[in-house]
Amino acid sequence: MNNSVSEFGIIGRVKKCDFPLIGANNVPCKVDTGADLSSIWASDIKISSGVLSCRFFGKGSPFYDRKIHKFSNNSYTLTRVSSSFGEKELRYKVKLKIRIDNRLINATFTLADRGNKLYPVLLGRRLLRNKFVVDVAQGTPLKEAEKLRKQKLKSDLRKLKGASS
Repeated sequence: MNNSVSEFGIIGRVKKCDFPLIGANNVPCKVDTGADLSSIWASDIKISSGVLSCRFFGKGSPFYDRKIHKFSNNSYTLTRVSSSFGEKELRYKVKLKIRIDNRLINATFTLADRGNKLYPVLLGRRLLRNKFVVDVAQGTPLKEAEKLRKQKLKSDLRKLKGASS
């Protein structure tokens, strides 16, 4: 690869992005160089007569707008995704436009229930490749929410230890 770092945009570990075709702006996205594919929170995922329909995000999200989005049978595929724990899951894959800084990118996203995740969108290597350099010291993470999650995890672990003693 002959590209220099200066040819790429720099992205932090969290980036607020826009999804113009689904009307969602300033969505906090987690940058995950360990993930091959990007993923977006989708709910009510259904297939009917070869048409995939879903709602982006879920009822608990400020980005949820109840709109049903449809993808014809030649605009989605099925893929197998492996988690970091080795669990395999089948997911639908669709193309969406995402705006990162001033760049409009046509990217592939798997549809997943990310309702229990802090970040509704995960940006993986395929989206980042040849476009961005990741600097984990940058970005605007949801620090307070991350801190509360960490505290809850510690509390839950203490309870488990106490229960097993």
